[in-house]
Amino acid sequence: MSGEPDALAVVNQLKDLAADPLNRRAIVEDKGCLSGLILFFDHPNPQVVYSALLAVRYLAECRANREKMKDELGMMLSLQNVMQKGTSPGETKLLASEIYEILQNSSSTEAEQAEAAASCRRKAQFFLGSTNKRAKTVVLQIDGLDDSARRSLCEEALLKIKGVISFTFQMAVKRCVVRIRSDLKAEALGTAIASTKVMKAHQVVKGEDGSEIVIPFQEDSDVVVEQNINLPDYLPEDESPSQEQHKAVTRLGSMQDGVSWLSTAANFLSRSFYW
Repeated sequence: MSGEPDALAVVNQLKDLAADPLNRRAIVEDKGCLSGLILFFDHPNPQVVYSALLAVRYLAECRANREKMKDELGMMLSLQNVMQKGTSPGETKLLASEIYEILQNSSSTEAEQAEAAASCRRKAQFFLGSTNKRAKTVVLQIDGLDDSARRSLCEEALLKIKGVISFTFQMAVKRCVVRIRSDLKAEALGTAIASTKVMKAHQVVKGEDGSEIVIPFQEDSDVVVEQNINLPDYLPEDESPSQEQHKAVTRLGSMQDGVSWLSTAANFLSRSFYW
């Protein structure tokens, strides 16, 4: 018991690393991490199960990962078991069902096309990432984000904002992780979401004790939303390890820290599940 990380600590770290798009390919390619996450689906601690599912949901956001994830031994069967298990909380079943549907409908051709289209961007962005300080991450809790139609509305609203770099949805918990330029105010995101007339956004921040705090945006905010006009489909994916004041924005993962933690996690998983 000399500082060995427990299951929840390991799965939470993997979840945080998977939240960063730059880490997702490496996690899936690692021989131990993906299989270990699957084994966590049957863990007696519900928090471990849910965190493992969230990590896999993040990994499934990368289209190029989906075929490999679907073919991973035990993946689809374990997801079905979680969905059918009587003791699984409703939110956990919903998340497992969403992952199952994404992987079941995955297409290797679609993944290859999407990956090819993004490859040139990522090659340049990877090297920019370690030095560029012009981006930050904002986590939104979105009331009304209930289905794919609402998600599409949300996507359209965010894509219109000049300064939005990328975004990832967590439909099971009605959240959206948005990466934006550092000079763009988070309130602009709330204004854009509110413009849909059917959804309302709140910002999720970290408290001093590490707990999450949901802060509503001011309804009468006078923040001007500068819209994209004749710009490329994607803005550069600039990385930033910095935090804003009041902890309004937190970095979800880093490539450098991720390399060492993937090794730690893989070693822990291999010791815990060896047979």
